[in-house]
Amino acid sequence: MISKEEKKQAFRTTWMSIIGNFILTVAKGTVGIIGNSQAMIADAIESCADIISSFVVLVGLNFSTKAPDKNHPYGHGKFEPIATFITIGFLITSALIIGQQSITRILDGHTETPSKFTLVVLGSIIIIKYSLYKYVLYRGKKLNSSSLEADAGHHRSDALISLSAFVGISISIFGGDGYETADSWAALFAVGIILFNSYLLFRPAFGEIMDENLYDDFIEKVKQESIKVDGVIDTEKCYIRKMGFKFYVDLHIIVDGELSVRQGHDIAHDVKDSLKADFNEIADVLIHVEPNAKPH
Repeated sequence: MISKEEKKQAFRTTWMSIIGNFILTVAKGTVGIIGNSQAMIADAIESCADIISSFVVLVGLNFSTKAPDKNHPYGHGKFEPIATFITIGFLITSALIIGQQSITRILDGHTETPSKFTLVVLGSIIIIKYSLYKYVLYRGKKLNSSSLEADAGHHRSDALISLSAFVGISISIFGGDGYETADSWAALFAVGIILFNSYLLFRPAFGEIMDENLYDDFIEKVKQESIKVDGVIDTEKCYIRKMGFKFYVDLHIIVDGELSVRQGHDIAHDVKDSLKADFNEIADVLIHVEPNAKPH
């Protein structure tokens, strides 16, 4: 199970995302309305969706880190990728809203050129959002949290959307006649970014909930550490699955076939203790002991 300190760090990171997105949503929406920028308003809608999804992440973190119980002997970690799916749903919904509004404005021949001051605001927002993306991603990878990494993906989407808005508004302002709809085209381009990032977030979360083999490098490290334990001749099968923040390992080790059951049992415990000491991210290890082949 995740430690109290790790859980505290995850919650702190998510609350930072919520507060940051709330401030940026208000700023983007206000500037977008005053500055006549559809791309800025679309950006604000995406940030608003991020606030909702961050609350979903909080619920997911709280539920997925609950201790194992009678009905859930492996814990509640699978709720974390479920929270990621809900988060992706908010992203796709916001993308569809932005797309519909942008297409409508392009077809209507929207001709209001955004104000120049929107570029200054957007430049600051891009820097802030990229910084949040890097920080939340770092925390997500450190804690092995797919929902935190999904939250980081929101910040990356937001930074890219703000960048596309910056380009679109610049073209609209400095391009002159005939380029007025560049702002709306930039907002439409942002939809593609959101949908692509949604797929990038969906794929690993889906693999996690399906116990897909995604950890070949980690499996090799587990095998290498296992054969260092006295009494282990080699390893055979090794399967690893992720539950929330932690990993569960199923490992077959090969020992001397002439050893007693008690001796094989002790070696298995030594391997388990060694792996849990070497890899803090491992929650538990189930070991099957195999005798080595008798020499002919």
